[in-house]
Amino acid sequence: MMRLHPAHFPDYPALMNHDESMKFPIIRVAAVLALFAWMAPVGAQPMPWEDPAYETNIRATMAESRPGPDEAPNSWTAWLRHHEDRKRWCTEKEVDLLMVGDSIVFEWPRVGKKVWEEFYGKRKAVNIGSSGDQTQHMLWHFQNGGLDGMKGRNPKLVVMMIGTNNRGEPEQHGKDTAYGMLALLKEIHAKMPDSEILLMPIFPRGDTPGDAGRRRNDEVNAIIRTYVDDKTVHWLDIGHVFLDEKGNLNRALMPDGLHPNEEGYRVWGREMEPVIRKFLGEQPTH
Repeated sequence: MMRLHPAHFPDYPALMNHDESMKFPIIRVAAVLALFAWMAPVGAQPMPWEDPAYETNIRATMAESRPGPDEAPNSWTAWLRHHEDRKRWCTEKEVDLLMVGDSIVFEWPRVGKKVWEEFYGKRKAVNIGSSGDQTQHMLWHFQNGGLDGMKGRNPKLVVMMIGTNNRGEPEQHGKDTAYGMLALLKEIHAKMPDSEILLMPIFPRGDTPGDAGRRRNDEVNAIIRTYVDDKTVHWLDIGHVFLDEKGNLNRALMPDGLHPNEEGYRVWGREMEPVIRKFLGEQPTH
């Protein structure tokens, strides 16, 4: 540790001109104050999601409703109906646990219905995942009242995993998708400032580590990991449970190379359970 000496202080000459009865007490006080200042940690840099503003000049943050031009003609109606349903759930239901994401999250209470009931049926859990959504579609949902029902009664925990659908756009670089996810974090934190957020990296996709989709998701995940402060935004990476020892995708858990089946959701639920219990204030299981 650096040794402190009165001469280290800019007012040292002035202090030395005081009478003998005051000189040393003043120097000691100054030394103590300087020591505290020197030992104090440098102020932490604000996290990027604390500022609610974000750029909207890339596809991943250009809020828009679904569907795209290549989707079925009636899919917009279905998507809009789901948008209204999700708004109603967040308004009418008591929510301790809110799950946000694309089809991987959306299918929890569908493909993984038995697992959802097992883990979340007795909890105040709401799933607002939306099949096929990219970050810009979830942004549209948020900006059009999707989270307004949570005002003043923020859930204890928001789980978010989204972004794998963005990689289908050739112009979407990993950094663009990551920025779209940052925009979602900004929206969530601004609208639900008292909620803890569990940010989950995008699950692996494609059979091998060299798959283009896998590499793109890995690129995104490396960026979004920097959004975590372990105070408000937390991180849980369970991607390895869907891989074998060589890093190849386990088709027994993800038959289509992207979405978990029922057993895949059960593995996911087990891996996430200790974190869920922690943030919901429940006693751990033994």
